[in-house]
Amino acid sequence: MDVATLSTGLNTVWVVLTAAMILLMEGGFALLEAGFVRQKNAVSIIMKVFVDITFGALVFYFVGFGLMYGKDSGGWIGSTGFMLRGDLSHIQLNISHETYWLFQCAFVIAVISIVSGAVAERIHFRAYIIYAIAMTGLIYPIAGHWVWGVGGWLGKLGMIDFAGSAVIHALGGFAALAAAVFIGPRLGKFTAEGKSNIVPPSNLPLASVGAFILWFGWFGFNSGSTLSATNGSIGHIAVTTMLSAAAGGAGCILFTMFRYKKADPPMVINGSLAGLVGITAGCAYVSDAAAMLIGLVCGVAMVLVTEMLENKGIDDPVGAFAVHGVSGSLGTLAVGLFAMPSMTKGVGQEYAGLFYGGGWNLLGVQAFGLVIVSVWGFGLTWLSFLLIKRIMPVRVSKDEELIGLDVGIHGVPAYNQDHDFLDVEQLKTRG
Repeated sequence: MDVATLSTGLNTVWVVLTAAMILLMEGGFALLEAGFVRQKNAVSIIMKVFVDITFGALVFYFVGFGLMYGKDSGGWIGSTGFMLRGDLSHIQLNISHETYWLFQCAFVIAVISIVSGAVAERIHFRAYIIYAIAMTGLIYPIAGHWVWGVGGWLGKLGMIDFAGSAVIHALGGFAALAAAVFIGPRLGKFTAEGKSNIVPPSNLPLASVGAFILWFGWFGFNSGSTLSATNGSIGHIAVTTMLSAAAGGAGCILFTMFRYKKADPPMVINGSLAGLVGITAGCAYVSDAAAMLIGLVCGVAMVLVTEMLENKGIDDPVGAFAVHGVSGSLGTLAVGLFAMPSMTKGVGQEYAGLFYGGGWNLLGVQAFGLVIVSVWGFGLTWLSFLLIKRIMPVRVSKDEELIGLDVGIHGVPAYNQDHDFLDVEQLKTRG
């Protein structure tokens, strides 16, 4: 076996394994969100995650991949690669196009899963399916082409986003914010005077296990983005990923102890995730110290933004915007501050962050690209729900919401409670 064949084989195994790690994150999303919502809506969360991974994969195969990574058409969209056919010669990697598609498919599934938590407990299942198709087939692939596609206009400007703080998390987070505002808060979440009522999570141990699975999968998310098993930066990427997540969680423990006089478990869970989101753009380009600072800032910012949304009457049951939208934004900007020239040269960027002598150029490009991607995610999500509302209800009925979506929409509760037989109509009547 020659060296080239061995290299291709190693890279293929590496990318497939890390893609599988990212796909396992869907189990993390399912457990995290099921633990954060009320028991009567746990099945609904699981079903939305199945929509993400099934419809998401199929739509990305037929449409999304071609728009995102196909041959460039004016810097805006790809025009080949639909169903992995046509000219893909511009994708020059030491793996097959099928392997590359699998890895990118795992990413697109993660994007739509961010939105599912923000609309938990009140979105209509059929409306969610249509929106998931729009996100995975149009909204995310087009924005992704701008940054990651060969010839994409934001990429040509010099925007750096190694594994997706902007393309995945900021876009998904602002899309989640648009969806949460459009659909409105859960019944009883806010009083007539606008005061927020606490809706306690149904199962925090379950949510914490979900967070740990997400944390595990993030090593595939970030380190796998090298697309090469022999890339020397894999170890550094894994270390910065770990340190940022740890700093985000530790920062939330200390900050909530100071602010609330006790460590707040849901905030700590989301604080670690905020650190993971924040480091995703710069994991390959920043130092260990910068990674810890990024995680700390993202964790504290997540707490403050969560409070702000509550005060504004915006209901985001799992903190999707505070974790992904805010931390993704901060992480994207952090590249413009902390990117080290010795690291950025490896991807063809000859300038560094502001604190490493690179001036304001990179920070300006990062900020501009972030605004474009975020506005695109928010605006297209709002437009999607406006169009969906013309053909079907976006929100479940009051009775279905009060009963819970598990029984009201899916006809089965999450927990049997040792009943041998279930009468769905009787459960609906009982409410």
